[in-house]
Amino acid sequence: MIPSYLVDFDLSSLPVVETDVLVIGSGIAGLFTAIKAGEERRVLMITKKSLLESNTRYAQGGIAAVIAEDDSPAYHLQDTLIAGAGLCRSAAVEALVNEGPDGVKELIRLGTAFDEENGVLALTQEGAHSHRRILHANGDATGYEIVRALAVEANEHPGIEVWDEHFVIDLITDHGECIGALVQKADGSQVFVKAQATVLCSGGAGQLYRYTTNPEVATADGVAMAYRAGAVIRDMEFIQFHPTSLCYPGAPRFLISEAVRGEGAVLRNVKGERFMERYHEQLELAPRDIVARAIVSEMEATNSTFVYLDITHESTELIKHRFPTIHETCMRYGLDMTTDWIPVAPAAHYMMGGVKTDLSGESSIGRLFACGEVSSTGVHGANRLASNSLSEAIVFGRRIVERVLTLPPLAPIRYEHFAGGIGRKVVAEQRPVSERRLRLQKMMVRYVGLRRNGVNLQGAMEQLQHELHYFDQMLTQREEMEYANLLTCAWLVTTGALHRQESRGAHYREDFPQRDDVVWQKHSLQQREQAIVEELMS
Repeated sequence: MIPSYLVDFDLSSLPVVETDVLVIGSGIAGLFTAIKAGEERRVLMITKKSLLESNTRYAQGGIAAVIAEDDSPAYHLQDTLIAGAGLCRSAAVEALVNEGPDGVKELIRLGTAFDEENGVLALTQEGAHSHRRILHANGDATGYEIVRALAVEANEHPGIEVWDEHFVIDLITDHGECIGALVQKADGSQVFVKAQATVLCSGGAGQLYRYTTNPEVATADGVAMAYRAGAVIRDMEFIQFHPTSLCYPGAPRFLISEAVRGEGAVLRNVKGERFMERYHEQLELAPRDIVARAIVSEMEATNSTFVYLDITHESTELIKHRFPTIHETCMRYGLDMTTDWIPVAPAAHYMMGGVKTDLSGESSIGRLFACGEVSSTGVHGANRLASNSLSEAIVFGRRIVERVLTLPPLAPIRYEHFAGGIGRKVVAEQRPVSERRLRLQKMMVRYVGLRRNGVNLQGAMEQLQHELHYFDQMLTQREEMEYANLLTCAWLVTTGALHRQESRGAHYREDFPQRDDVVWQKHSLQQREQAIVEELMS
């Protein structure tokens, strides 16, 4: 049983800090939402590391928006709906494609320097996009440039206070509304942050898996705390694996952007054979789930742990100009992408599901909002289209602030009524939490990864069931709480994957290999203390 709260607490005995808007997380979603809210409200932004450490920072390819004259929102809409495999919410996608260009203009106004060619914004193409509509910065360092610009703005903004190195433990609710959060400081002490509105911008869950393109901080904190608070969580079975992460001894699983294939790179197995024609008519530019599974199939057929990405037929000048970060990183490990084939393999990349929101970013709990990867707005469906995530964060960040500005003041709170936990007496086990985490990650790769089946998923459920006693312990360290959040998210993903008896988008069942629109064109909803339920498409 997953509890309502991770730790025991009594609000009446804790120091209280009050703010108008509490923003949890510092990627593009958190920074942009904080800046927009800070124009009219006091904002407190909490990040468990620093402003520059988030998934956004590692986003290479770019941000998708209709800029070119030969492109249109209708084309972008169609591409997104196709990639989403029948589970996108059309109204959410319409908001994205129509409001995305203005969001890009806002980023430029806030200091983001996108690449230009001949005085106009440079656009590239990525997998499953029908047109060139991907803006990029410094070649392949788009995310870093956006976060850099927004972090400068946030740090200098008089309406924004930033708490680095703070960890949000749990959300506090009262009569169906979120009234703030329980926060742990760097010294281990706790404080209650009371807020008129709370916005989860805490990113994804890449650390659920042994191999991921995500940073260490991506431990599913936001989804887990929202679930514990009673929020509706949607479509958690859909985890996107990026087809091409660097797979080389001594090197991290560094993302090799989809844009490399967009610029003409081809995939070869270890025999040197180009293979994508056997899997999809769009070849290397097929949707990510298809490319990722094709790579795994080739790895198995050739008894290898990787395939090759080959862009050596392009000019050295183009490669160095377009992909300076990737080129430099590969060179650090003795790989020259201008002359060498790069060894790559799939890695966990993006969580399509998350906290269910409406078109204003509000969750099923009043005053609790979600933005960015932690949210399920309906934009991505069963498979996110490349570079739509940064656009989504901007579009829905702005919509959230518009809604927040209409909220009435919170009713007075009687703090003595708030105490959480279950009187935990058991001290955390001496076994390092790092061992538990690694064991969980390996199990998720093996049983709940790119290819799934009922037997393995049931085995995963049984292992997770045995591990739930972890919540009975007294958790004091950040790493212990992060593991509790990963365990919660693993339960949600596995439950959703076992429930959905079909293959759709990023969810592939070997025992149900076909997409079944008659029975399964609907969402999976999960809520604490309730069985999984299905929601028809809206």
